[in-house]
Amino acid sequence: MSVISIRDLSFRYEGEWICRGINIEVERGDMVALVGGSGCGKTTLLQLLIGLLTPTEGEILLFDEPLFGGGEVRERALRRRFGVLFQHGALFSALSVYDNIAFPLRELRRLDVGLIHDLVMLKLSMVELLPRHALMMPAELSGGMAKRVALARALALEPELLLLDEPTSGLDPDRSDSFVHLIRTLGRELGLTVVFVTHDLESMAELATRVAVLAEQRILAIGSVEEILGLDHPFIRNFFFSERSQRILKAH
Repeated sequence: MSVISIRDLSFRYEGEWICRGINIEVERGDMVALVGGSGCGKTTLLQLLIGLLTPTEGEILLFDEPLFGGGEVRERALRRRFGVLFQHGALFSALSVYDNIAFPLRELRRLDVGLIHDLVMLKLSMVELLPRHALMMPAELSGGMAKRVALARALALEPELLLLDEPTSGLDPDRSDSFVHLIRTLGRELGLTVVFVTHDLESMAELATRVAVLAEQRILAIGSVEEILGLDHPFIRNFFFSERSQRILKAH
């Protein structure tokens, strides 16, 4: 069973086509990096996957079910099966770390206070934060800590699929490496399927089992890094074959 099936997907915004005829299959356990130039539509495609945008044409299936249609109850049940980490965390600034992580548990499940507390502490531990961090406010967090709290919230409902938008954006190299290692470890231990938008070649090389290249409003190619590097296309040459890119890829 495919976790994600994108079939002939097109999206138009204010009369302009952002993407045309997108087809992607993501299997259980895949870690797929979505790469492309600035403004190519990577984040738009992720927003379509989340359901924040509606396709102009085509369809999206998650776990062999259509993302849209069938009523609010069915759609909400389907959306509980994936978690989302937004680029800047998107934490609720007026809520503590504890309440940010507890929010989806309170909203989407009928759980008692004690169980919610235990689950919040468990999620904090999973992202390598301490119980005392639960009392902090988002404004008190470093960039790396905010990412970890946002990841804990994304994992609150024990999703099967994790969607990440630029997960290492704004992090220095050490914190970026640590966060990528955390995602890789959690993905393996929890059996997650992961789709992540990135422009960071190091993150891509460390995490991705497959890479989908978005350019010219379409998916140019999807495959392993080695398969992508074997293709002759101007964008692929510019993105993957600069001196810096080659240095990063050879290091990994």
